[in-house]
Amino acid sequence: MNNQGTLYIVATPIGNIADLSARAKKVLQTVDKIAAEDTRHSKLFLQKLGIDTPLVSYHDYSSSEAAQAIIKELQNGLSIALISDAGTPLISDPGYKLVRLARESALEVLPVPGASSVTAALSVSGLPTDRFLFTGFLPVKSGARRRFLIELKGEERTCVFFESPHRIVDCLNDMSAIIPSSREVFIAREMSKKFETHYLGSAEKCFRWINADTYQQKGEFVIVVAGCDDSELEESKQELAMKIVNRLGEKISMKDAVNIATEISGARRNLLYERVLAKKSEYV
Repeated sequence: MNNQGTLYIVATPIGNIADLSARAKKVLQTVDKIAAEDTRHSKLFLQKLGIDTPLVSYHDYSSSEAAQAIIKELQNGLSIALISDAGTPLISDPGYKLVRLARESALEVLPVPGASSVTAALSVSGLPTDRFLFTGFLPVKSGARRRFLIELKGEERTCVFFESPHRIVDCLNDMSAIIPSSREVFIAREMSKKFETHYLGSAEKCFRWINADTYQQKGEFVIVVAGCDDSELEESKQELAMKIVNRLGEKISMKDAVNIATEISGARRNLLYERVLAKKSEYV
């Protein structure tokens, strides 16, 4: 074990090179190799720091043979740093398969903490941070994105996700139609860069703000959405329960349908029963 190398997971700046820690710089200078998501991008970054450590490409589309080659080098005593284009590797970036292989091979894997746009956006959003859900990038297609956002309607935790400049307007348009106005949305654009911008408001206000200024549509985005409150959560459960009752209503008794729906959805039984009765009375 002592003759084996170490795999370092090194966080790099998300926009401001001064955010690189002294420890991270030392690791990048002293390891035998650096496995980078984009070697061309990383080469420019390392040149600014005066670091000439050899680079090897490793990304989501790398073959299993490429990962095994890195594992072999670690087993032979080389130390290797894994970096992404920006921020903390593996947080919506490639690398977990390599880390898993290293763990399975009983190799040492050490984190070198640093910048992360997820925690950076959360820290300045003013939204609850005690519990949060990170979902990476939202689905590209509108239909899948809308279905995903509908699921978020019943999420109690603060939600964090990324969006690209090509889809930010469409994303916020979908959000304004689905996320209730009572839920605050925080937009962090170009974090830690010269033209960093923040905006806090309802999904509809965020859409109007970014749609009115094409300049604000450029760059990388982190979006933070407040979790639903108790009344919104119950409403979401009731909506799900009503769908279940409607599906079951023609096959079993209303009482049994309500019981099954409340068990599956977690909705309050008395409120659901009142809704079902009210709907039934509409057709009398």
